[in-house]
Amino acid sequence: MLSMNNFTDELRQHNLKATPQRLAISDALYKYGHINIDDLYLLMLKNFHSISLATIYKNINLMIENSFIQEVKVPKEKSVYELTKDIHYHLLCSTCKEIEDIFIDIQTIHTQVKTKSNFEISKTDLVLSGTCKNCQ
Repeated sequence: MLSMNNFTDELRQHNLKATPQRLAISDALYKYGHINIDDLYLLMLKNFHSISLATIYKNINLMIENSFIQEVKVPKEKSVYELTKDIHYHLLCSTCKEIEDIFIDIQTIHTQVKTKSNFEISKTDLVLSGTCKNCQ
């Protein structure tokens, strides 16, 4: 996991300049884990009073292209963004909308798909919906 002190180096390792905006985006993702573009925009406005939503999208897209962050597509909700981590999946609480990372091995499913349909899976996006322990 990244620490806040490593963002400048980490951005550079992903061929990105460590601009104040990118450092602030990195910090927000580190602090909140998963955040949608609207909430990120509101956070960014606190420190960059004239920043536009287009500027945030431009930075987000560039950071995704360089594998520094990744988009999590949430069914029936806005996508959220997170710092790139080891392979993991997501739990979405249908009540409070909180998203939690879960590290599980789904290799068995990949093997079954390959065996039954000779389909080679290159990427798996998995969001499991339900009710978190706080909302149960």
